[in-house]
Amino acid sequence: MTEHEHVRVAVIGSGFGGLGAAVRLRREGITDFVVLERAGGVGGTWRDNSYPGCACDVPSHLYSFSFAPNPEWPRTFSGQEHIRAYLEHVADVFSLRPHLRFNSEVTMMTWDTDKLHWRIETSGGTLTADVVVSATGPLSDPKIPAVPGIDTFPGKVFHSARWDHDYDLRGKRVAMIGTGASAIQIVPAIQPDVARLTLFQRTPPWVMPRVDRAISGPERWLHRQLPFTAQARRGLLWGIRELQVQAFTKRPDELGLVERLAKRNISRAVKDPQLRAKLTPDYRIGCKRILLSNTYYPALTQPNVDLVASGLAEIDGSTLVAADGTRAEADAIVFGTGFHVTDMPIAERVVGADGRTLAQAWETGMKSLRGASAAGFPNWMSIIGPNTGLGNSSMILMIESQLNYMADFVRQLGVLGGRVALDARPGAVDAWNHRVQERMKRTVWNTGGCTSWYLDANGVNTTVWPGTTTEFRGATRRVDLAEYDVLRAAEPAPGDEPGSAPEPRTKGTRKKKVEAGA
Repeated sequence: MTEHEHVRVAVIGSGFGGLGAAVRLRREGITDFVVLERAGGVGGTWRDNSYPGCACDVPSHLYSFSFAPNPEWPRTFSGQEHIRAYLEHVADVFSLRPHLRFNSEVTMMTWDTDKLHWRIETSGGTLTADVVVSATGPLSDPKIPAVPGIDTFPGKVFHSARWDHDYDLRGKRVAMIGTGASAIQIVPAIQPDVARLTLFQRTPPWVMPRVDRAISGPERWLHRQLPFTAQARRGLLWGIRELQVQAFTKRPDELGLVERLAKRNISRAVKDPQLRAKLTPDYRIGCKRILLSNTYYPALTQPNVDLVASGLAEIDGSTLVAADGTRAEADAIVFGTGFHVTDMPIAERVVGADGRTLAQAWETGMKSLRGASAAGFPNWMSIIGPNTGLGNSSMILMIESQLNYMADFVRQLGVLGGRVALDARPGAVDAWNHRVQERMKRTVWNTGGCTSWYLDANGVNTTVWPGTTTEFRGATRRVDLAEYDVLRAAEPAPGDEPGSAPEPRTKGTRKKKVEAGA
């Protein structure tokens, strides 16, 4: 890119959200856009997470775009390599390659209040854009806790999302820190090869059986020849999960039956009563994400595995010390400690109309209008923004809903005409956030008795959507201009198309604010 490159839309990130945004822009007839990607290839989370055993816990036919069905999924739950291949396929089929800018990490985005556009500085150059669609996602920046003494550890240290494939774990003493979705896949994958595996568990997860199998050749043939059969399969998977939402959001007590099934799952796999007690959570199932695995519990019963039912407190050379005083020797440490979800680093790189960063605007908690627009950040939208996460279904459903909203946002800018921007009104953002948080009060995520990554530093759930995907799709079907201030520039900015007529100058100012509906 060149110093003076200007585009209508800049998309940040090339995971599901970013590629979906690119496809939708092209379908809207917009080709003047770029997709800025800090890495050297597409895939987002499914590029970065390549650890042993990495797979999705949402069924394949539901974890794909509705506009890009894949009849060739090899398993009912797909592995990382298959999902990444699918995203590469999407980039090719929808001719997205010319729009991709690899090795272009965004270092700063600044709103220009006079020119009504964003100045975007990247590691690959600088450009400007009328609209920014931030699709970096909440699972993009790994979180490694600041454990005292970690600098004294002589062995290998890495995060599950930055797996070091050049380091051979065979015959090593490995410490696994954390028991989240990544850890329960890594543990059984590496257990047979390591000399000793010590799992540091701060809180046990609820784990249910994973009903996974190979999708047969005749099934794939049927989906190729009769696409409606794949649509029906997707619809059934979606419908079952929609029916489950009430238990998570309104009647958590109904999850008791599921909890009993989960306890039975522990009992079948773990015969040692002491180990079983350590693995049994004391909070309501669903408060943290329910995990799926058929191999996690059996791996923990193997003779070369130790479960430390306490978090890692400090490191003294090659000795890891838990909060309860338990000590373990290790040659390598793997952190499965999650991501910066409620404190996304990208927020520190977005400077809005009043000179504040998005991180400063969100100091008391993330909030945006319909999970997309933040007050004071005109023509900036997020995909998978605040309170758009799900606890029991496919995030692709939420992404596609936000793509509907993004498409209408850009349409409205075209209808308004000229150099124009939409800035979410603070009152509209607050009203939306208030409704979401009121609904959140009775959900299992807030009442289940756990502390999860759904909650921010203030204990507020700024991550999950407290309703059905159908409700969210209805709420994001179109942009309501009454929820936005319309900003107009007095004259065109450099980079406007040649021959475009300038907007009339407003006396005493280079831009004016027009009340929506006036």
